Amino acid sequence: MALDTGNAPEEFRDHPDWKDVVPSVTDAATLGDGLRIARTHSGRSLAELSSITRVPARYLTALEQNDFSVLPSRVFSIGYVRAYAGALGLDEQLAVERFKREAPDPSVPLQPPVGVAFEEVKRYSPRLIAAGLALVLAVVGWNVFQRVSLMRAPQPSDIAAVPESWTLGAVPGQEQFMRLTAPRPAPPDQTVPALYITPGLEAELTGIDPASPEGLAAAAAGAPPVQKAFNPRGATYGASASASQVVIQARKAASLVVRMADGRVLFARQLAAGDAWRAPVGVAATVDVSDPAAFDVYLNGEHGGVLEAAQTSLSQLNQRAQSLARQAAAEITARTEAARTAAVQAQAQAQLQASTAVQDAVSDAAGG
Repeated sequence: MALDTGNAPEEFRDHPDWKDVVPSVTDAATLGDGLRIARTHSGRSLAELSSITRVPARYLTALEQNDFSVLPSRVFSIGYVRAYAGALGLDEQLAVERFKREAPDPSVPLQPPVGVAFEEVKRYSPRLIAAGLALVLAVVGWNVFQRVSLMRAPQPSDIAAVPESWTLGAVPGQEQFMRLTAPRPAPPDQTVPALYITPGLEAELTGIDPASPEGLAAAAAGAPPVQKAFNPRGATYGASASASQVVIQARKAASLVVRMADGRVLFARQLAAGDAWRAPVGVAATVDVSDPAAFDVYLNGEHGGVLEAAQTSLSQLNQRAQSLARQAAAEITARTEAARTAAVQAQAQAQLQASTAVQDAVSDAAGG
């Protein structure tokens, strides 16, 4: 049963503990009206309430007149509303909420209304569902119609008789074209064409006539055996190939240290199998290795054996390479001169034989 907030009987008002019911702040038209009505009902002045709440009287007047523009910052204004409502016996939270509604904070952006879009969807949802169902039924109906229209009743075959080849498994009269024979060998691999040699070019470059067996035999007999050439199988350190005549290559993992004459280290590294170091020309240094048998020495690109000692003079290796290079150049020059001399002699002999043959032919013609 709801409570009666109207006029109370006189016997209740005469009681010493009776207090009139304070009108609610939500019953008034505005927050200021509700505060003013509550203050009038309490019978206290603005000065009394100002001393109680410690709020200046001008701010209390502004609240009752709904003149929120003269109030200080929003935080203090909310505190003033809460204190004034509490002093008047009103609900402080309701008063604060109404102040926020009637004096919104301009720094907070307006939010879009909640629930409008959902209401629109709820309004049109039956139509959307009906349209979707109609579309699904149309697609299903179209597919069923296509399948039914393509279905035909089974009809008898137009073949009057079964061909003989269907029953015997072969076509009559074609046995000789389908006879199997022994497998044939695989085709040969692609062959490399013979090397073309320009006539006279080899004799011009080497001084050896490839058509002369004597010249080829002499060149083969005088040529030294070709040694194993340097093959880089790992990282190559040191000087460039054009500025080096000595290459030291590791057969297996071992250390290589090259020290200058003044004690400075020119190169130091733990080489793996296949790694190599190119020695610069004209450098006085000492090659120090952990295992001499683990390093091959290549002089002018050809194998020159292994290191003979743990410490080897780099100058000796360079001198050895230069000596071999001069020796090889002298041998090549000698062979070239010998081959050229043999070619000249062979040419002179051929010319002599040709002239003799011509003279004999002339003599025979004159005697006849």
